[in-house]
Amino acid sequence: MDQLIEFVSANPLLSGAWIILAGMLIYSFIGGRFRGYQLVSPHELTMLVNRDNATVVDIRAVDTFRKGHIAGAKNIVASKITESNRSELEKLAGKPIIVVCEAGMTANKACATLKQLGLENIYSLRGGMNEWRQANLPVASK
Repeated sequence: MDQLIEFVSANPLLSGAWIILAGMLIYSFIGGRFRGYQLVSPHELTMLVNRDNATVVDIRAVDTFRKGHIAGAKNIVASKITESNRSELEKLAGKPIIVVCEAGMTANKACATLKQLGLENIYSLRGGMNEWRQANLPVASK
């Protein structure tokens, strides 16, 4: 124990960095459980659609959506996932909702908003359409 105290006092920056990294690691494992939605892989998305009749909500721009999307996906632009559009979004309630964006980052914010609006069974496609294409899964276009 004395050696640990001596090391910390001799290397405060290094010790601080280790504490911050440990905190970030713990948050990455535990924090996901409290965000209110789950991340799913392309394979898990397919299972949710086939088994639970999940609704896929693609939040990308209309032009991007038309160039290629998951078959059966509804296009609701990210900017429309707001309190003012609650009545439209509540129509999605009752079955799982899987939010899809291009790379998986924008979908996380949309999932958090859907959770705040009181919707449940919310999922986000990990890696977004990039991951979907990388898995060589079919893409529909309008």
